[in-house]
This record gives sequence, C-alpha cells and structure tokens, in this order.
Amino acid sequence: MLWILLVLAIAIVVGFLRGGKLRNLTEIRVRGWWLLLVGFGLQIVAGFLPVDSRNLAVVLVLVSYLPLILVVWLNRQYSGMWIAGIGILMNFTVIALNGGMPVMEEAVHLAGGSGELVLNAKHVLLTDTTRLPFLADIIPLPGSVISMGDVFLAIGVGVFLEDQMRRPVPLFRHKVQGMPGSAAGS
Repeated sequence: MLWILLVLAIAIVVGFLRGGKLRNLTEIRVRGWWLLLVGFGLQIVAGFLPVDSRNLAVVLVLVSYLPLILVVWLNRQYSGMWIAGIGILMNFTVIALNGGMPVMEEAVHLAGGSGELVLNAKHVLLTDTTRLPFLADIIPLPGSVISMGDVFLAIGVGVFLEDQMRRPVPLFRHKVQGMPGSAAGS
C-alpha cells in the first residue's frame, strides 16, 4: 500500500503549489469519520483469515464497503467524494460477482512477485470465467497490484485533500459564538 502514501503526498504537493495550506487539513470535518475505522478494520480482519475461511473473508470485505459508502454519502458535498465512491463501488462489484478480488498472475510477476502466486482468503485468480475482469487487480506497481477501483479511490481522496488545503480557513475556527452587537460597543 505504499502507492496510496505516494498519492497522498502528491495531493499535498499539488495543494501547496495551488496555494493551499497544510494547517487547513486540521479543520476537515468529515461526517461519520469513525465509520472509516470500522470499514478498514473489517478489511484488516479479513486479510488475516486463513485461506480455508474464504467465504467469511469475502463477506467481511463486502460488509466493510457499506460504512465506506456511507461516509462518501454523508460527505458527498466535498470535492473528490463522488470519485472515491465510484472506486469503492467498482471494487465492491467485482468482489461480489467473483467471490473475491480477482488478481492477474502476470501483473503480480510484473510488480515484482516471484515464484508461484500466493492468494489469501479474499483474493481469487483471474481466469477466463472472471466477471468484469477490467475491474480486477490488473495494474502492476512496484510491490503491488491494484484495480481501477483503487485508482478512482486514490484520485478521489487526492482531490479531496487538495481541495481541503485550498479552502479558506473559517473566521471562527472553533465555532466561537459571539454576542449580537458585541463588536459595536454599548
């Protein structure tokens, strides 16, 4: 997942180049942010399940997308959220249709994988019977193979971060309430 850190770094650099400020990221108010922890937590648990628990792993991965989609929906007004949502739906769809995320063996070898392809409980081999193979993990990167859904998700998060960096900081950052007419003096 080193590639996702690279995407975040690029988004921050682009944000700086376009006049954004890193301190603006401390002002992000994502509704339902804790649902991200639930979704990613379920995916982590699925990744540790043994191969003979494939059905449970796939169910956990599919269920993990529900809180992620909910976060996108709750924050749909922000730039990039719809792009991230499309990526999440792409991954959800290909996993649901194939009983796991299909992985192209040739892409794994191009990404630096050596020897025989090792699949975990939530991945399946891409074959001629794979449904929607263009949504599978087919894009080789050094040390990783990603899907088009991953690309859309990364672009969406990058656009969101870059946009948040360029937003003007609110006058009353911490929602300090003033008294009507208090500035005019009595």
